[in-house]
Amino acid sequence: MVLHLLLVWMTTAALMPAFGFMVLASGWGGGLGAAVPVFVVGVPLLLCLLAMTALPVRTIVPMCGSLPQRLGWAALVFVLGTFGVLAGLAAYSRDVELGSASARITLTGLPYALAAAFFIPDRWVRLGAVAVLGCGVVYGVFAGPALAHQRQEEAEIARYRQSPELLYLGDSPPDMEISRVRVGPNSFSVDYTPVRAGYDLRHVSLWVSRSVTPTLQCPELAVKEMTCTVGKSGEMRIVADIPGGSGVTLVRRQGDTEVTVTSASLDESALRHLLNTLHPLSDAELETLMRDKKIEPTQ
Repeated sequence: MVLHLLLVWMTTAALMPAFGFMVLASGWGGGLGAAVPVFVVGVPLLLCLLAMTALPVRTIVPMCGSLPQRLGWAALVFVLGTFGVLAGLAAYSRDVELGSASARITLTGLPYALAAAFFIPDRWVRLGAVAVLGCGVVYGVFAGPALAHQRQEEAEIARYRQSPELLYLGDSPPDMEISRVRVGPNSFSVDYTPVRAGYDLRHVSLWVSRSVTPTLQCPELAVKEMTCTVGKSGEMRIVADIPGGSGVTLVRRQGDTEVTVTSASLDESALRHLLNTLHPLSDAELETLMRDKKIEPTQ
């Protein structure tokens, strides 16, 4: 019985990937009309080879006593095993880990061997097949997708953490929350907007970038309505007169980075409070931003 199952496994593992590739290649190159002849010729050949693997158990398995019976048995094993292969492909398309290319080719024969095992009139063989099938279902439906999702999250976190020295957040101003975060290789930006959207149009932007000068220096102002000063602490303050009020920008050094906060709707004290509460982005905060889909990478 073991020899029989091994023969089924090895035969299908060797032939089914090649057969599937030939069908897909012919269909891709010449359409359905080119794939049909390959299918029509290949399936009977596979059934004959499968029927030959049943010779060691022709006196044990009731369906394998004669050549017509073995061909019928081979057709059933082929159909059931192919359903198993399709289920494996569906799991693989959901990023379920199935090992290397050679391991996946080897696993191709497993569904056919399991199908053949159910035809063997032995309780322990069938119980073993049920156990293997159950493990495959649990892994393909539950454990595998969960592990794939975990790997995807870890990859996203690693991508966002490529420049950890830029990842700083400040406490949200009262009645405001983080609405969008952009992470780039050389910058990190955060938008704060009101918790309740509507007539409240307040907006605060936080921008973190690498320092380009030894000390903060006022830029050349393009309009006379803007004023810039650098305090004794090294903090830079830019005020721009705009219709209905003024826009305030504060720039502060944070290690080897420059942190800029700007708003046309919040006063200077609120922006300074935002700067005073700067802290490195924690794993919990990053996971929350990812879960709420508020963070995205930039080029």
